[in-house]
Amino acid sequence: MIPRHLAATVERAAAQYPVVSVNGPRQSGKTTLLRSAFPRHRYVSLESPDERTFALEDPRGFLGRFDGPAILDEAQRAPDLFSYIQSIVDDDPAPGRFLLSGSRNFLLMQGISQSLAGRVRLTSLLPFSLAELSRRDAPAMGDLLAAAPRRPSPDGAWTVHAVRGFYPRIHDLGLDAGEWLAQYFQTYLERDVRDLTQVGDLEAFGRFVRLCAGRAGGLLNLSGLGNDCGVSHDTARRWLSVLEASFVTFRLQPYRRSFNKRLTRRPKLYFVDTGLLCWLLRIRDADQLATHAARGAVFENLVIAETLKAACNAGQVPDLYFWRDHRGHEIDLLVETPDGPHAVEIKSGETVAGDFFKGVSHWRSLTGRSAPATVVYGGRESYVRGGVDVRAWHDWA
Repeated sequence: MIPRHLAATVERAAAQYPVVSVNGPRQSGKTTLLRSAFPRHRYVSLESPDERTFALEDPRGFLGRFDGPAILDEAQRAPDLFSYIQSIVDDDPAPGRFLLSGSRNFLLMQGISQSLAGRVRLTSLLPFSLAELSRRDAPAMGDLLAAAPRRPSPDGAWTVHAVRGFYPRIHDLGLDAGEWLAQYFQTYLERDVRDLTQVGDLEAFGRFVRLCAGRAGGLLNLSGLGNDCGVSHDTARRWLSVLEASFVTFRLQPYRRSFNKRLTRRPKLYFVDTGLLCWLLRIRDADQLATHAARGAVFENLVIAETLKAACNAGQVPDLYFWRDHRGHEIDLLVETPDGPHAVEIKSGETVAGDFFKGVSHWRSLTGRSAPATVVYGGRESYVRGGVDVRAWHDWA
């Protein structure tokens, strides 16, 4: 089993908080992490119909069975439990009393915000990171941004990893990624979307998700998305919220500091897993991706998703942005740090070219010549050039 970097964060949290929540997309490894890290906790899955019925009809009796710490898997299936858990941990706030997992953030977070505020430590487990697949130690955000020595590299080009994706089951069992992702997406539509969001037209919703994939890495235009899909702006907004709440997509917000320039106000759209993104784009192998029009967008998505995973695995709230002014000057990723924003330019090319540094140069002209900056590219050599940290893709994560 490949060790998960979030495990250390969850173990620390369970030593301090009576309730710990591990959210994340379906099949990201939440159950495996909790059961391996806490083997003495009693485990109950609310996916089981009889357990779910018990929890819904008699929550006191359901929770009364546990005279010790417990793991409640897919806890959002019985949201009324949160109020009863609140009473239990108020009477006995022993650390690690309840460990909750959930793949439907829109319900789980609502229940927590109403009942368990101040009593719960929230964490998110996303699919494997490149660092985890390479069996490297978890990178702290400070280490990620600092100029780093060459690290152990995963086998294959970045395109191989981007197309295969990072869902644990694909790697643990050596499954065909395309077949597995097709089944995963169909299950997502038929189960999570239909059961919980009252999306009536699943065919239109599936078309909407594919349109989102075609816009990954671009500025979000909900009206345009809705028009292309044949739905209203409000429906497009609601459907995108479903994708975000179920950990399929996420938005990167624009950096607000203007430097006396007019800035874009729209966020950018990305996918949590590049394997699913490539499957939706009908990219089936690394050779196809290498010459595909979406190559640059997929690479940008890969690097930003890896940064998101590093922050989540460290138990941090991701403080990530992009910057673009009205003239088209742009920084692909800004990581906010205690010392200010760190600029990251992302280029899929395997050979470093002079125009890789144009965005960084303009950024530094606004913020100061010493502003920290990194260029992440698709090649394999890391070094410093002109005061800019040039980072190979496998040395970033």
